[in-house]
Amino acid sequence: MTIRSTGSHYGAIAQGFHWLTVILVLGAYITSEGGSEAKIYSAAFDTTRRIHETFGLAVLAVVVLRLLWRLADRTPAPTEAPVWMQRVAKAAHILLYVLLFAVPLSAVFGTWFQGHPVTPLGFDFAAPMAPSRGLGGTSIEAHELLGNAILWLAGIHAAAALLHHFVLHDSVLRRMLPGGRT
Repeated sequence: MTIRSTGSHYGAIAQGFHWLTVILVLGAYITSEGGSEAKIYSAAFDTTRRIHETFGLAVLAVVVLRLLWRLADRTPAPTEAPVWMQRVAKAAHILLYVLLFAVPLSAVFGTWFQGHPVTPLGFDFAAPMAPSRGLGGTSIEAHELLGNAILWLAGIHAAAALLHHFVLHDSVLRRMLPGGRT
């Protein structure tokens, strides 16, 4: 496997960013407690909240690095598929990137607007603005809605990759798997 992508296959770094993003998003979702503000910021949930916030900020950092790498690396050519399928895939990828930014940022700003610091493991980032309870609540509601949306879209994305592999028998899935030469 090469470090850089080729015309037909994603390289090791692009694949690493992809699968690390998957793991971090799942970790953030699994550690999301939900519930009232009093519950989330209670001592009983402090460690879980910190782990969740760590996953969320890691998603944001990895997506920034992933996009920077994408500027330096090539993208494999699209596989043979109907134009409508290529457009849907492109739209889904764009929406996934938007959500990968929107989900953690809505949490950060919602937390700050509610008057709490963002507290990943080992750090506390105090709010740089005055609290606005209404805006904080709206941002947290958006975070929860967008968090569910990204899981649905990622699930559809994964199902489409499996459809390509097992039904259409093309290289869409193999080009993102280690050793999956096309």
